Amino acid sequence: MARNNACCLLVGLLALFHTWGATADVEVNMMDRVEAFRGEAVSISCMFTSSEGVGGIMIQWFYVTLSGEKQKIYYQDATMKVVDKGTQFTDRISVSGTGGTGEVVLTISDVELRDEVEFICLIKGLTEGTGEGRTKLRVFVSPELPNIEGVQTGISVNQDGPSKIGTCEVKNGYPRPNITWYRNNTPLRGNHDVVKVLPSITTESSGLFSVKSELRMKVVKEDKDDLFYCEVKYFVPGAEIMTETNTINITVYYPSTAVSVWVESPKGNIKEGDSIELQCRGNGNMPSSILSITHKSVNLPLSNNVLLLDNVTRLHGGVYECTSTDTDTFEELSGNTSVSVHYLDPAVVMPEDAVVAQGEEITATCNALSSLKTRTSWMKNGKEVSKAHTLVLKDATFDSAGMYVCVVNVLDIEGMETSGTLNVKVEGAPKITTPLDTEIEESYKSTVHLSCSVRGFPTPTVTWTTSDGKILNSTSETENEGEVQSSVSVTVTGDMAASCNASNKFGADSATFNIKATIHTTTPATTTTSTPITSSTVKSQSEISAEAVKKESKGVIIAVIIVCILLLAILGSVLYFLYKKGKICGRSGKQDLTKEKSGRDNIVVEMKSDNTEEAVLLGVNGEKQPLGNQ
Repeated sequence: MARNNACCLLVGLLALFHTWGATADVEVNMMDRVEAFRGEAVSISCMFTSSEGVGGIMIQWFYVTLSGEKQKIYYQDATMKVVDKGTQFTDRISVSGTGGTGEVVLTISDVELRDEVEFICLIKGLTEGTGEGRTKLRVFVSPELPNIEGVQTGISVNQDGPSKIGTCEVKNGYPRPNITWYRNNTPLRGNHDVVKVLPSITTESSGLFSVKSELRMKVVKEDKDDLFYCEVKYFVPGAEIMTETNTINITVYYPSTAVSVWVESPKGNIKEGDSIELQCRGNGNMPSSILSITHKSVNLPLSNNVLLLDNVTRLHGGVYECTSTDTDTFEELSGNTSVSVHYLDPAVVMPEDAVVAQGEEITATCNALSSLKTRTSWMKNGKEVSKAHTLVLKDATFDSAGMYVCVVNVLDIEGMETSGTLNVKVEGAPKITTPLDTEIEESYKSTVHLSCSVRGFPTPTVTWTTSDGKILNSTSETENEGEVQSSVSVTVTGDMAASCNASNKFGADSATFNIKATIHTTTPATTTTSTPITSSTVKSQSEISAEAVKKESKGVIIAVIIVCILLLAILGSVLYFLYKKGKICGRSGKQDLTKEKSGRDNIVVEMKSDNTEEAVLLGVNGEKQPLGNQ
């Protein structure tokens, strides 16, 4: 028995020495973390080294639950590979690789948010050597685009404490996104008295995060032009993403420190008849401020801080005062501007009418009251005759008579002018200024239009007479600036003369037109000659024309009589032929033509001549019948 105990002790010692000499070392290497988007597949590698062979390795995969416990999901040894039932990964994991390669890979498909846990890879040898590695899985979901909304109402600088500027929100991200507010490209940090950023986080039923941030700030006047926006940062596998919202601005209400009023239009000088637009503005922006405008202590209506004045006169000139009243504090500010309305009164011409004798001097003045410097000129028939406000005409003649226009212009305002007239009449005997050519040659029986112009004052009386003392009626007569224009139409019946006679209380004048009548004749050589017509020539020609007319009338009468006789003869022959054939009067063609015919059977035609009252009756055979047989 003692020997058996000794043998057992020897065997135990040998086994112990053997075990100490064969202890296996296992080293496991894994990444600290693995990242993936939700819905993707992710692979977790477990690399190890061991002195034992393939058949001596056991591989197990675990994950750490929220309570901190290890939950096995996979087992593998030399003889089997088993996926544990009843875990959240049962249907979505697979393991590739063996102990012989020194690496096994756990693949998880369709990653979910709850898969964000720590995974453990456990490698164990048959001789109690064990190694373990851990990897955390991070799951990511990109959020929706951020949205920013600013306050729609204005913010007063008089408010106590910070006022709400706007809100910024980003939804459905994982992990939680971060929001930063910016003003004019500068990030805003929380300051209890000036700036407050109030974030709120909502965990959706899907496990995603929605983040909202509200910005509150105490505003000052300078913030009226500021631009605000949000910057959102969130993580994705292997990177950090940044996105920005659009910009917003706010309406800042602040009181005025000065008020201005000015003429918006017209630019430059204002004249009577213009329309004026005055604008009234304070340099503040406060809804409680009311603007009003006064002129000569009279309140004038404003529309959108604009005053419109139509068809202004000089009475609209003066000082316009604009006042801003704060209905909350009852503080008033005012500003003013002076408006000048320039005017030009109608021109006054002294005298308006002037009557002088020839050789005398005429003096007239033209004046127009104006608020600006003026220039005066005198015009006659569109031409300038003087550049002074006084017009002097020396040694007056008929050429001096007429209408003079005085034009007064304002030098500084284009188109501002007025005018007056002076009517000058120069007394004197009539003077015929036309015609220039009094010798006229015209065709016989043509019409000649004669005219003459007469100067003189009082207005001359104009008459027309012929050389034989006949008075002609004028066809037209007009008067323009002391000159009479008279016209007459004359039919040329021979050589004749027509005179234009003008007279007034100072004398008379006349002009005679000598008219020579011509007749155009054509020679066999087709040349035309003109022959002067004398009174005897005119008489013989008249007689010849009368005789030709009389002969022509007689020839026509004779031709008519011959045609009538021929027609009657034809008619008689036709009737006789019908009578012989028995076509008329119920008789046959064998009747005796010598039988006495009754008066009813006779065809009688009455012929009367223009030269005799004797009536002739013709029978069928052309025999004369006495009148009693009718």
